[in-house]
Amino acid sequence: MPEISKRGRDMPASPIRKLTPSAEQAKKEGKKVYHLNIGQPDIETPEIMLNALKNIDFTIWAYTPSEGIASYREKLAAYYNKLNYHIAPTDILITNGGSEALTIAMQSCLSPGDEIIIPEPFYANYNGFACAADAIVKPILSYIETGFALPPITEFEKLITAKTRAIVICNPNNPTGYLYSREELESLKALCLKYDLYLFADEAYREFCYDGNTFVSPMHLDGLEQHVVIIDTVSKRYSACGARIGCLITKNNELYQTALKFAQTRLSPSLEGQIAAEAAVDTPDSYFDAVSKEYTARRNTLVEGLNKMEGVSCPVPGGAFYVVAKFPIDNADKFCQWMLEEFSYNNETVMMAPATGFYSTPKVGTNQIRLAYVLKEEDLRDALVCLEKGLHAYPGRISI
Repeated sequence: MPEISKRGRDMPASPIRKLTPSAEQAKKEGKKVYHLNIGQPDIETPEIMLNALKNIDFTIWAYTPSEGIASYREKLAAYYNKLNYHIAPTDILITNGGSEALTIAMQSCLSPGDEIIIPEPFYANYNGFACAADAIVKPILSYIETGFALPPITEFEKLITAKTRAIVICNPNNPTGYLYSREELESLKALCLKYDLYLFADEAYREFCYDGNTFVSPMHLDGLEQHVVIIDTVSKRYSACGARIGCLITKNNELYQTALKFAQTRLSPSLEGQIAAEAAVDTPDSYFDAVSKEYTARRNTLVEGLNKMEGVSCPVPGGAFYVVAKFPIDNADKFCQWMLEEFSYNNETVMMAPATGFYSTPKVGTNQIRLAYVLKEEDLRDALVCLEKGLHAYPGRISI
């Protein structure tokens, strides 16, 4: 039998989706499952975006330019320039979701065996993107006790070798919800300039910042223009995960031209997705104001509910729509599976994502779970009741 590639064998499976068969079986058994495991918002997609799809009038479903439709890139540049990014349409490469933007960025910047430093816990698919680029992830631990703040720069320097090429951050963070400060980004800037590193910034959750906190991008830092690669997507901003439209932004022209070659090999992003995304740029501020208010309420409901549970600890996130909480359990993977396969309360249960899947360091996060507050408050409250009942009944509960 022909062999599978080493890259294929090394490619990790998604920890966010691995419990899906157990959840589907629970549903077949008649249980209601509260999905707190995945960042699929239940917020309605902006009407202006949906109407653009409904009103499509092309007669030929044609290729688009590999870099994306010019009119969309022009509107995107205007959007980013309102945020003081100071970019041109020619700095933007449209991609099939933020995932492809990250894949192209890594393939453009990293050679086989090169290393990238990522604060952990981190979005699990970063491992997969690195694997596809034959790159090596060097994780650096952040801690729940500090709310998952950026680790000290001295810890970053300990990991830097001759093969280090980039640092990756997600801001606000998935899975922790941590929002990096200007001071933290300035420290990363100094590090990238000192060692001539790229800084990849995944900004999928830019619009989701709470409590009056200000979002700061590496694009706001002078002198880092040739080092920064911004990754973005319409998935979370407009609750349009299925549109699969993202972008890569860089002022480094050599990098952009390299990324374009990778984009040309996949031909083009989807025409209908770009039409919808272009329309979405005109979404009124009132939409985001309402969404922010809703997510703030959901966050407060979830965090307060978790911290009221005996033995549970959950930092208050400054952005995104996730929390990572510590539970009095022997093993998060076992607990999450047990909740789906062996437990129900009033014929209901909860699906969550074990935090172990968001760490590269072995045996870390075994008592931590990521929860996404993507359900309405009423459902979150019911899910919390179910979760607390399950926590008390779980055979592997640890006394605190």
